Amino acid sequence: MKKILILALFICSSSALQAQSPAFGIKAGGNLSNIWTTEDNSTDYISGIHLGALAHLHLSKKWAIQPEILYSGQGGETTAGSITNKLRLNYVNIPVLLQYMFDNRFRLQAGPQLGFLASANSKLNGKETDVKDNFKSIDFSLPLGVGYLSESGLGIDARWVPGFSEIQKQGNPTANNVFQLGLFYQFNKH
Repeated sequence: MKKILILALFICSSSALQAQSPAFGIKAGGNLSNIWTTEDNSTDYISGIHLGALAHLHLSKKWAIQPEILYSGQGGETTAGSITNKLRLNYVNIPVLLQYMFDNRFRLQAGPQLGFLASANSKLNGKETDVKDNFKSIDFSLPLGVGYLSESGLGIDARWVPGFSEIQKQGNPTANNVFQLGLFYQFNKH
């Protein structure tokens, strides 16, 4: 089944590439993230950034696929009395978004995202510790969002990126939760 799915994606990608060349671009923006737990004890939100590159490929007049590669600063913060623990998780994320484009240049987008953990640090009352070994190296999520592309190629998008995989190796099941607001620029827009 997996081989059939990969073959189908390859065929769709190949035929789409023959139809029109992709528009490439760059993007950057801010993140607000926290970590969900199964016991409804989610962490407080922390801020971070995301930045990277994109390729926008039209499948038809209304539909497109947009793969991206993004650095994303995520994590969360907990406070118990006077003790504060800020967890910073840095990922290299690869979303592959299916986009529906309206005639007014707005877009709806959703698709799978695979994240690769680059680093994980815990800052407990000012002392920073590498905790990467406590976390799984791969994260799966499903970005959902909206975007707008202007005539000039400059655009804005907003996304909610809920995580669907457990990120800790041990302990309570936890997942990433990220809100993103960013700007992007498509060099050869269509």
